[in-house]
Amino acid sequence: MDTGLILKNVAKHILLTEEEREFFLSLLETKTLKRKTLYLKAGTVCKSSAFVLDGAVRSFTIDADGKEHILSFATQDWWISDLYSLVSGKPAILNIEAIADSEILLLPRENQQLLFERVPKFERFFRILVENSLVANQQRLIDNMTSSAEERYLRFIKKYPSIPSCVPQHNIASYLGITPEFLSKIRARLAKRKS
Repeated sequence: MDTGLILKNVAKHILLTEEEREFFLSLLETKTLKRKTLYLKAGTVCKSSAFVLDGAVRSFTIDADGKEHILSFATQDWWISDLYSLVSGKPAILNIEAIADSEILLLPRENQQLLFERVPKFERFFRILVENSLVANQQRLIDNMTSSAEERYLRFIKKYPSIPSCVPQHNIASYLGITPEFLSKIRARLAKRKS
């Protein structure tokens, strides 16, 4: 398992001793996901946080009409989970699926609790992750209420520069809350402006 990426991710927020790094790494499990494989199925309990080493995954829900609504994407160096299920122990609302062949590191909830006990600074690390997620979700809600679809798309490609090349257009449209056809028009208009 290549652990350099996750250690750099952690080092953005907390400093670890060599012993703390080794303990943290000992709590992780590696999982390989083929494209279109579910890591988490709605209705089951989410038991781990996932860190993307390579590839891309998405979290989504399906409404009563069978329509998918994408909540988030996670590419290399991002964390993803159904936080509601992970914290409450209740069935997940979200599905989490690989949208490309992916390698992830899992931190099971019980190992996370052990980590908090043995290395308390990890509570700060995960608090920062949750705060950043809340800020991003609040901004997304505000954008959906106040920004045009084109503005939302431009923010999306700035936030996720690698996603448009590896994700089907209908997934991006779902995330933005627009139809794939409307997204095609936006992309064509933007391409025309560049030329």
